[in-house]
Parts: sequence; structure tokens; C-alpha cells
Amino acid sequence: MTPATHASLFPQVPDSADAVLDGLDPEQREVATALHGPVCVLAGAGTGKTRAITHRIAYGVRAGILQPSTVLAVTFTNRAAGEMRGRLRQLGAGGVQARTFHSAALRQLQFFWPKAVGGEVPRLVERKVQLVAEAAGRCGVRLDRNELRDVTGEIEWSKVTQTVPADYPAAIAKSAREAPRGPAEISQIYAMYEQLKRDRGVIDFEDVLLLTVGILQDRHDIADRIRSQYQHFVVDEYQDVSPLQQRLLDLWVGDREDLCVVGDASQTIYSFTGATPDHLLNFRVRHPQATVVKLVRDYRSTPQVVHLANGLLAQARGRAAEHRLELVSQRSPGPDPVYKEYGDEPTEAEGTARRIRDLIAAGVPASEIAVLYRINAQSEVYEQALADAGVPYQLRGAERFFERPEVREAGVALRGAARAGGNDPLLDDAVDLPSQVRAVLGTKGWRAEPPAGSGAVRDRWESLAALVRLAEDFAGAREGATLSDLVAELDERAAAQHAPTIQGVTLASLHSAKGLEWDAVFLVGLTEGMMPITYAKTEEQVEEERRLLYVGVTRARLHLTLSWALSRSPGGRASRRASRFLSGLRPGSAAAGARGAAGGAGGIERGAAARRKHRGPVRCRVCGKTLTDGGEMKLMRCEECPSDMDEALYERLHEWRSVQAKETGQPAFCVFTDKTLMAIAEAVPSDETELTRIAGVPARKIARFGADVLKICAGQELTDDEKED
Repeated sequence: MTPATHASLFPQVPDSADAVLDGLDPEQREVATALHGPVCVLAGAGTGKTRAITHRIAYGVRAGILQPSTVLAVTFTNRAAGEMRGRLRQLGAGGVQARTFHSAALRQLQFFWPKAVGGEVPRLVERKVQLVAEAAGRCGVRLDRNELRDVTGEIEWSKVTQTVPADYPAAIAKSAREAPRGPAEISQIYAMYEQLKRDRGVIDFEDVLLLTVGILQDRHDIADRIRSQYQHFVVDEYQDVSPLQQRLLDLWVGDREDLCVVGDASQTIYSFTGATPDHLLNFRVRHPQATVVKLVRDYRSTPQVVHLANGLLAQARGRAAEHRLELVSQRSPGPDPVYKEYGDEPTEAEGTARRIRDLIAAGVPASEIAVLYRINAQSEVYEQALADAGVPYQLRGAERFFERPEVREAGVALRGAARAGGNDPLLDDAVDLPSQVRAVLGTKGWRAEPPAGSGAVRDRWESLAALVRLAEDFAGAREGATLSDLVAELDERAAAQHAPTIQGVTLASLHSAKGLEWDAVFLVGLTEGMMPITYAKTEEQVEEERRLLYVGVTRARLHLTLSWALSRSPGGRASRRASRFLSGLRPGSAAAGARGAAGGAGGIERGAAARRKHRGPVRCRVCGKTLTDGGEMKLMRCEECPSDMDEALYERLHEWRSVQAKETGQPAFCVFTDKTLMAIAEAVPSDETELTRIAGVPARKIARFGADVLKICAGQELTDDEKED
């Protein structure tokens, strides 16, 4: 990729409204000039949707059609809102409000609360998890750390779907969700959590939306005042809107039609939080006169990457898949995606680190490389491998750039030096703006060479180095720029949260990578049980996993590597298989479902319904083939068919078996064979009836080990006495 020029980093403000439209393609221009009535933009990955909607707002403002103070642009993350404010400022449309739903609602709540309710707005609860833990304790329910996180998530889902505690059991039964505990228990904890908040006069983030909705519904005078303030609305990432956010949006808009929504149903990856693409897919139904524009020209990725992305969605099912957009790459051809199979996870991480080191040596900046995984727990082995290879990295999800202590300290120092001007002895030998910044930041720990290793010291240096590079770019773009000019630029960026780029390989989960892009992307750990994740049971859940992988693929501009490991540890059993989503896409693989109709939903069916119910031929529960091998019959699937085994559960069972074998003085396989442990980890039985359906678990073993096995499958810890029984 050609590095960004100083001019592109600090572009000149367009000199007219028409100049705002320069460089837009026909579809983007159609979005930018559609300033009246409802507008729905269906925008595929990499098609320039943010460019289209920011130019739409800027064109309206510069043409005098929109007043900046009457426009409210809403998105889902502070980073995206900051980027939007930064782009609007560069286009000469400063003053437009670009916020998240929560930020906009909180601002309105704080302003109108004294009039609507009286007094000050209740403070936001700092640690929701702690309050949920206390609520569970008061209900006599003990939750481990994972259960606590999951129950907290259930409470959040309930609130954004506008489900009260008493209705939770019915709502969970109606949905495809799997409750982490009994629905009645969660309902009780949820009710106690709400009571504790009332007793202490605090609210949570979901309450911010709920209370704002309540005030706008009850106080028409306040609703009218907000509608007179904001007359034009733009909603980005509309496929991720929850029912509660849609209700708030409806109250903001009222009976007007000046609404522009932008989204892509194929990038719906947050349904577990209550998000649904239905609002996007039904927009034309609610607004029959809407202008609908499809953006499919992909400016981000090469034809090879786009071909893989399109192929991935071509196998998708469901309503979102019916509305998928076929991307068309606008870039020159590049290298084919690389598929790599490794023996174990450490080897996969080491191979990835070597490939990254080679790319950096070939000229790809470290900041333009990302390693993406399904869950955050996968990051550690890649952190270690990159550190061993001497490759700098950053973990995505840390605090915002301008809120980091070292960045705040640097800002204070630069501001002081700017005020002192030529009287600051630090600047005596500085000949230009970059050298002035290097001199000032040298007092805060910046050096020309990075510190060895990783950790907090390296993170601090990376932040300061990003400010030095920003100064260099700023000086290159603005001839004669002074230190005071740079300080003003930093202040504006801080207000917009428009942070400079950190020079390090990004390690991030697929969810947190949404909205970002890199020259080179490594999608790692792509095995059955991880992609799709093992707890994705229904077709809808599996399809969301497919969309999540699609999001990962479309983050890559040029280089894309997809890899998986056959076992967790060196020397471990090679029981894993590549993700079913790669079937028919990677060389030498058959398309999903090619084995025959008996494959059903691609291996989703499992448990009691898929087990033997009568004597006769035993068939693979994935492909339908008749099984004859004893080990395969125990697993109820062919050896080569995808496994949905819970790896963590298998490891716990394996450790428990070792203890039992040691205590009884017999070989481990006499407790349970490896195949039986795998079958248990795939079935995850919840009671003795389900456990008896697993071949290799006779009645005598259920009598002796059944209670232990069921506790382990339920995620419960065994006491020391139970471990030694």
C-alpha cells in the first residue's frame, strides 16, 4: 500500500459546497445529495459509507440547506463518533453533533432532568458486575466469575429489549437464547438488582436510554423542544440498533421524515446484546417513499479478498443472507488468501509471528497488521510469540488515546512550552516543529529507540512516539506551523477523540475489529468449536458466527491469512478440524453440505435428538454416513466430520480423569477412554439420562463417576473430597 501523504492526513477544507462532492463515486454522490425525506443506504464493507454520510452532512451544511446545530448523527462507539466529528471538521462542517446513542441520551437527560423530575440526575453505577453479584447474594444464589458476567449480560439484554424482570422467563423461552442459569433465578436476581439501584439512587447505562424514553413519552413539551433542536438525523451501523434504541430514535424523529440510516445486514454481529437487523430490513416498509441507495464498490480490499468474502456469504442462510450485497473490488489484483494448518496453537502463533516479521521486513508498517481471534483468551499465546519475535504490538480495547496519563502529561508539557515560546531553554537547539516536540517529550520518557520488551513501559513509549509522528505529519502538511498550532490541533483531536495511529501490530477480537481495517490481517484459531463458537447451537446463532468471520475477512486490504491448529498443545491429540465456514473456499475442500442432505444444518444438530434411539445402523450425526468404527460410533460422527467439542470442558475432564486414575491405581483409559471424554465434551450432558446415551458410559460408571462428570459439565468446581473419591 502507498503510505498516506501529509496532505491526506491533514486535507485542505473544500472551498465550496460543490467541492465537497469532488471524488465521490455516483452512488456516494447520490447519498450526499439526497438531503430530504427518508434515505436508506445499504453499504457493504469497504464501500466508503462513512465518507458518503459525512459528505452528505457537510454538503448540506456548506450549501446552506442544513444548519449544523440542527443535525444529530448517531453511531455506536465513541471511536466512530470521534472519527465522524474529525471528518466533518475537515470538510468545514464543525458544530454538527456526532454522538453515540448513550452519549446523546445522557446529555439530554442531564439537561431536562431538573425540569422533568427535579434535582440532579442519579449518578451512574461504576461497577455493574459488583451490584449484580450483591443482588445474587441477597437472593441466595452463588455465581462464579463467568456466570456473573453472563447474568449481567442477560440483565442488559432484558433492558434493551424492554423486558421487565417478571417477563424474563417468558422472553427467554420465546427467544433462541440459552440462559446461563435458571430463568426464574435470573428473574429474581434482575429484580433485586433493580431494587438495589433504587435504594442507592444510581442508574446504569441502559437506564440512561430508558429514562430518556420515559421523559420524552410523558413530557410532550420536552419532546417538542428536542425535535425543534434536532431536525435532521443520521444513524450509522443501523443493523445494530436494539428495540430500545429504535424507540428512542422514533421519539427524537417524531412524525417527520428527515432520517438517513446506513447499514449492512451481513455485518450484524451483536444480536446477543439485543441488536437486530429487522429495523434496517423493514425500513422500506415503514417508509414507502424512502430513497434506497446501495454501495457495493469496495475500495478497501483486493479482488482476491472480496472474492473470498462474497463466497463466504454465498453459503449463508436466513433473512439477512437474502439481502446480502455482492461486493465489487475497485482495487488492482493482489495475492491470494493464504490458508495455514498447524499442529498446535503455539506453533500457529509462532508461524503467524514469523510471517508478520517478514511482512514488516518487506515494508508493511506494523500498525497496518492485525491478528484477529474469536475470544480475548486467545491473545496470550500471540502476545508471547510476537514478543519473542521482537515485534511490537498493542491490544485493542485499552483506554482511549487522549485519556492515557502519558498523553495528558505530554499535552501539559507541550502547552507550557508553547506559552514560553523562545524563552524555554529546552527549545534552544530545536530547529523546527518536530524537533521541538521531540525535545519536550524527551523529558517525559520519549527516546529515538523503543525500549526492549513489552508491557507498560513500551505502551507509554508508543503513545509518545505517536505524538512525535503526528507532529512530523502536521509540519509536513502545514508550512510554518508553530508549537501553538500543534497544541490547538491536539485539543481539537482530543475533543473529537481522533487519535493518531500507534505503531504496533494490533491484537483484537473479531467483535472489537468492527469498523477497522489493515493492510494485512491474520484470522487465527479457525477451528470447529471456536468458529463457530461451541455454544452457537441454532441456525441463527451459527449464521451470526459466519457474519462475524465475514467481518474479519473484510478488514483486510491486501494480505489475508486464515489459520487453525489441530490440537491445543504440542504433542496433544490432533482432534480439531478447520471451521465449516471454510468448506468450499479453501483449496481442496468440498462445499458445505456436499456430503448429502443428511448433513442438515451443517452439524448443528446434537444431543439427545441426534443419538441412537433403536438398534440398527449407526449413522454420523453430521453427514449421515453409516458408521462401523467403534471410536466413530462412540462419537456418533465420522472422524473427519466437524467436531463441536467444548475444548475447555475436555481439558477439565482430562485433568479429572488423571486424578481418578492416580487415586485408584489404574490406567486412565479404565476410567474413561479419550473417545468417551470427547463424546462427553461434545454432548455436554445435563443429567444422567443424557449421560447414559453416550456409548462407553455404562450404568456402573454412572454410579461411580456420574455425579462428578455432570458437575464438571455444568461448570461447577469439585471439592477436594470429591476429587479424591
